[in-house]
Amino acid sequence: MEKILDSNSKKGGVQRFGRFLSGMVLPNIGAFIAWGIITALFIPTGWTPNEHFATLVGPMITYMLPMLIGYTGGKLIGGVRGGVVGAVATMGVIVGADIPMFIGAMIMGPLGGYTIKKFDEAVEGRVAAGFEMLVANFSAGIIGMLLALLAVLGIGPVVLMLNDVLKAGVEVIVNANLLPFTSIFIEPGKILFLNNAINHGILGPLGIQEATEMGKSIFFLLETNPGPGLGILLAYWIFSKGMIKESAPSAIIIHFLGGIHEIYFPYVLMKPILILAVIAGGMSGVFTFSILGAGLIATPSPGSIFALLAMTPKGGFFSVIAGVTVSTVVSFLVASFFIKRSATADLNLEEARSKVGNMKAEAKGQVMTSGSVKKIVVACDAGMGSSAMGATTLRKKVKAAGLDIEVVNTSLDDIPADADIVITHESLAERAKTKITKAELITIDQFVGNPLYDELVNRLK
Repeated sequence: MEKILDSNSKKGGVQRFGRFLSGMVLPNIGAFIAWGIITALFIPTGWTPNEHFATLVGPMITYMLPMLIGYTGGKLIGGVRGGVVGAVATMGVIVGADIPMFIGAMIMGPLGGYTIKKFDEAVEGRVAAGFEMLVANFSAGIIGMLLALLAVLGIGPVVLMLNDVLKAGVEVIVNANLLPFTSIFIEPGKILFLNNAINHGILGPLGIQEATEMGKSIFFLLETNPGPGLGILLAYWIFSKGMIKESAPSAIIIHFLGGIHEIYFPYVLMKPILILAVIAGGMSGVFTFSILGAGLIATPSPGSIFALLAMTPKGGFFSVIAGVTVSTVVSFLVASFFIKRSATADLNLEEARSKVGNMKAEAKGQVMTSGSVKKIVVACDAGMGSSAMGATTLRKKVKAAGLDIEVVNTSLDDIPADADIVITHESLAERAKTKITKAELITIDQFVGNPLYDELVNRLK
């Protein structure tokens, strides 16, 4: 029994950690897509090259995107003040490295939020009247400064050291003629935004040398193969729900047709176990390329399927397309296993919690019926985005059922006193409990496409 409880505890911890990573990345998917479109269109090898517009590409991926993730991570833990300190701390890792610091942002953002949160708890009730704003502003500034300095001196160099290890691993495997195993280093390296360094710094020179002698080279396909990323995005599109599902189609277009592989990296960061999917997809693709004798005449840039086919020598289209297809299918199958497994487990757990809660409330005579329910509030942290979409979905179902019930969305801090039922995300349950008195609280794992809305409407009917 103790082993089962310990196993469930560990599983719950992993799921919470995964949800926390998702919470940092998911709100910023729109920014990644914006950057991807700009890159696909305006870089020198893009669809409509424009030197002036292309100046946006570097600053956005170097500064804007990591800062957004750092701010979001800090805000998840310490509110707006945590977000501000997290963004300042993230600037330290950005300056302390010469590659996009997404991993560093995922470390420094939450660390900044946690640090300022603990400071605020320590000084609560101890600041003299009239000095609250002074202490609040200077504490955030000083803590942010110290964390930024720490990031420049410590976190940035550690992440760079990890990058160097991955690059060295690729070189060793290539030199040993174990090409499929290069994916063990190439795919994680890509997620760390080392794709350009690996492709142009290591594989490119090797490919040029081989192409000079043989007219084509498989080295041009090792990093640029869009198959592993396509498999990830397809799995999310088919098996995920809500905002992730809705954003996947546009990411597929940007990745596979536009050739901007970076667009799928956040989808792997949201669920790190999917690194196994891209590695499996990469290895199977390279193996297929090897046995079929695939190769390109030059480096495709950007790495879209069109660029790959444009660089394919006459008579080599089947082998290139076959390798991309195999890597897509393998990556899709592995990613689907993990996405379906986690989504199903969460859904079943949430359904079980809801049913147990309803049974308990029924036993105590506390369940609201349609006659007593006049207002349902769907609440999230900011009162926009996810809760608005959830409220819209539930409102349509309530109206279709002929129930005279008002459905609104608000932030957690603005839940009205006359709310009869409050629906919020399970991660916000503890905060919600402090904001409501008489309302029934229902927690869900996602706001969009949740079957619990139908269960609630049927219950109220």
